[in-house]
Amino acid sequence: MDFKDLDPVLHSQLRLAIMSILISVEEAEFTLLKEKTNATAGNLSVQINKLRDAAYITVVKQFKENYPQTICKITATGQKAFSDYVASIQSYLHAGKRK
Repeated sequence: MDFKDLDPVLHSQLRLAIMSILISVEEAEFTLLKEKTNATAGNLSVQINKLRDAAYITVVKQFKENYPQTICKITATGQKAFSDYVASIQSYLHAGKRK
């Protein structure tokens, strides 16, 4: 039985949480991600940048009513990476059931 390597970018609790949110919505504002993940603004920013650097998400910074707004969207690369990561985890979970 060969175990698939887990994507080190996604194998972080906060980055995985961000991707899990973004996989189910078209886009998410920084404030929503912060609220849903209970992360600090600083830590969330660092993890978003790591996902952006891996081309898993795009980040758009703009202003809305004179307030800065950061919007994150998952990319096709990110969707594939997430799907592959989930498949890898499932292979680990089912490893003991195979003969």
